[in-house]
Amino acid sequence: MSREASPADAALDSLGVLGEGTRRQIFAFVRRARRPVTREEAAADAGISRKLAAFHLDKLVDAGLLRARYASPTGLRKVGRQPKVYEPAGGAIQVSIPDRRHELLAGLLLQAVLTEGDNETAATAAMRTAGQHGRELGGQDRARLRPGRLGAERGLTLCEHMLDQHGFEPAREAPDRLRLRNCPFHPLAARAPDLVCGMNHAFLAGYLQGLQATAVQAILAPRSGECCVQLQHAQPQDPPKAG
Repeated sequence: MSREASPADAALDSLGVLGEGTRRQIFAFVRRARRPVTREEAAADAGISRKLAAFHLDKLVDAGLLRARYASPTGLRKVGRQPKVYEPAGGAIQVSIPDRRHELLAGLLLQAVLTEGDNETAATAAMRTAGQHGRELGGQDRARLRPGRLGAERGLTLCEHMLDQHGFEPAREAPDRLRLRNCPFHPLAARAPDLVCGMNHAFLAGYLQGLQATAVQAILAPRSGECCVQLQHAQPQDPPKAG
């Protein structure tokens, strides 16, 4: 399976583009302008040629920091193509090392508050929304990957990819066991371990259900400095005893 860049990797790549001083100055100018900016305007502000400004602007577009388009036609320009203009891409860049996903936790808690049933507590509603989100994500991955019947090894491999994308830093501690070296919800998990770890467990268990990876199970296995959940080959169920 090809390895896609994680959101954290993409954010670091974007910040790396801003390491060049002139490029950083141009990016700040475009953000301050609060309107589409032409190459000529960026060049004038930075004190460089139009060609060099175009190079830096296009690098910022490639990094996802700016977006480019051609200006809307006006009555002032009768001949030729409209000038290319640049404006902020709109998304925020967030980098945390190690990776933190507090926005995911906040979203699940908000959904729990908005959908809490009459017979639910806040905690059970939070577990429900976390499990539901996991099942939806697992179902999407199954539809996209079409993995067929999943054995334990293949199931762990697919889970490893998702966990890496979500900042869990998965590591094969043993052939049949996947430890999660990072807790994306720290330090909130340390403040409310029953709630946050329970939601995390519900989310990962739900993901396995949506992926239909029945040969893999998520269990609570707290360890200092790591995620409270680990994934492992599912243990065979004992057959019911004869009455």
